[in-house]
Amino acid sequence: MTADPYCEHLASPNGWVLALSVQLVLGILISYIPQHVKIIRHGTSAGLSPWWVLLGTISSIAALANILVLPSSQHDMACCREISGKACGAALLGVVQIGVQWVCFMTIMVLFLVFFPRDAFANPPPEHLPPDTPRKRDAVIVGVTSFISLLTVGLISTLFLYHLPSHLLSWANFLGILAAVLSSIQYIPQLYTTWKAKQVLSLSIASMLIQVPGAFVFAFSLWLRVGWEGWSTWFVYCVTGVLQGALLVMAIIYDRKEKSGGAVEQGESNERDPLLESSGRSG
Repeated sequence: MTADPYCEHLASPNGWVLALSVQLVLGILISYIPQHVKIIRHGTSAGLSPWWVLLGTISSIAALANILVLPSSQHDMACCREISGKACGAALLGVVQIGVQWVCFMTIMVLFLVFFPRDAFANPPPEHLPPDTPRKRDAVIVGVTSFISLLTVGLISTLFLYHLPSHLLSWANFLGILAAVLSSIQYIPQLYTTWKAKQVLSLSIASMLIQVPGAFVFAFSLWLRVGWEGWSTWFVYCVTGVLQGALLVMAIIYDRKEKSGGAVEQGESNERDPLLESSGRSG
């Protein structure tokens, strides 16, 4: 029996909410794997907008800091001193969900830099590169800005936690709004990049097929934990789901056009082969 009624409630977690949260953690991890694999398998991050990667990285940092400093999350973590380890793990699954997503997107950022198109590092760049191909400076901006953002948000959040605890909710709301705004802006350059290239390239359709519906389920699960007071935590995933859905539709259209175009070329080649062979024999 715990002294805090709130902690007493956490000591007996809702079974179906717990099951949903665990499935979401696994779903988030699985949804990012195809994107990671596609970049590694292709050996290039071409097709990924540097600004999509940068804004998504900063957004994920803000989202993680948001739920960590949210007063309800702080209360959950404090209750872990009074409840069992299993109940504590269940109470913190919301934090784990966003933490896993942060790790997965940070992995995309690292892979984007590791497999950045090598031609972009040539000085001067080769003339055959399209004018909208990312340049060396883009890779530097993404890497440096991501590191500075992580360090800055971490230091400021620590300051609020230990010296300005009465303003934690305001800081959490700011981080949530920042994450939502950046997440919204994030998909504009990627939508433009994909539309400009008219190809999917390193963008993974498989990942988006899982992530689009998963974004809304994720938002619902977070709402169950933090309620309307924590709207800044789950609203970002509603925004992300809508915009990522638009990108998914665009990617599927271009992918089908590319495949149908390849099939037509293959068909034309097969139709010409017998004629070429017969003309060769008659000669």
